[in-house]
Amino acid sequence: MSAMSERDARRRTQLAWGLLLLSAALLAAGLAAGSEGWSVPGLMAMLQGSDAALIVGEIRAPRTLGAWFVGALLGLAGALAQGLFRNPLADPYLLGSASGASLGVVLVLAASSLAAGQGQGLSMATLDGLQRVGLVSAAFAGALLGVGFTLLMARGTRHSLRLLLAGVVVGVMLSAVGDMVTTMAPDALRGKQAFLLGSTGFLSWGSCAALAAGLLVAAPVAWRLSRLLDALSLGEDSARSLGLALPRLRLALIAAMALATGVAVSQAGLIGFVGLVAPHLVRRFAPSPYGYSVLASAGMGGCLLLLSDVLARSVLAPVEVPVGVLTAVLGGGYLLWLLQRRGLD
Repeated sequence: MSAMSERDARRRTQLAWGLLLLSAALLAAGLAAGSEGWSVPGLMAMLQGSDAALIVGEIRAPRTLGAWFVGALLGLAGALAQGLFRNPLADPYLLGSASGASLGVVLVLAASSLAAGQGQGLSMATLDGLQRVGLVSAAFAGALLGVGFTLLMARGTRHSLRLLLAGVVVGVMLSAVGDMVTTMAPDALRGKQAFLLGSTGFLSWGSCAALAAGLLVAAPVAWRLSRLLDALSLGEDSARSLGLALPRLRLALIAAMALATGVAVSQAGLIGFVGLVAPHLVRRFAPSPYGYSVLASAGMGGCLLLLSDVLARSVLAPVEVPVGVLTAVLGGGYLLWLLQRRGLD
């Protein structure tokens, strides 16, 4: 093994341990961060079995773990998007999943507003519960349908450029439809805005189970098919010369990306920049084949979103900053710094 290979292997090992330790530290910080800022006594109370255990165990713990899972899914999807399209600016929402999820949420909000206005014998608690379930289902279905519509317009996955253009067109079209719905049902606008900003405040243990299931399905598929991403990094002609069935394998990776994105979006809304920045950080700290990169990007995404969530809860407590705003500030700032540094180089 050459000196460079040994150094790269050492850096990959260091990054893996660093992500593991950082995740553990952020999970502990998430349990201690609440509406009053940092509350280490509250965390100790959980260990002692007092009344504060209900707050920590039923609110902070699922939100903290769920935030890590959401970030992991977005980081994984971002690594797949950047590898599939050989574009460092690709993100998980590239193929219409964001606009599809947003449209699904707007439709549910408009329908629930209409039902509440007409008074159909349902209590407000029942309506709120149905709306919450409907939002999750609609966001997930909308994200998958957006990607499916993109594949239909692109006539499959054979041409990457056509797929990218179809994703842009689908995104614009579905966003326009969502704007038309909010124009006819203005009450849905506030809910749509909250969804677009992203939030981890509604994550429960059920949400954690759904997010973990999505990650357990998408991550092995991404790792198993990572050789396609390595081959595509050499060019499509080189990948074909290796005997790979590009359309079929690309479709499988797009399905994994859509699943990861759909599950994350359905539980936490649209949280930007995590899926874009996480793969960049992994490549910067430990350049590696995609088999390692996609899994490390998942860990990096989990750490990024959990860090943002902890800061969102505690920086201006008791006021909570929308986590999507914080990820945009941190992620955008990092990318601007990276562009400036490369420009100076």
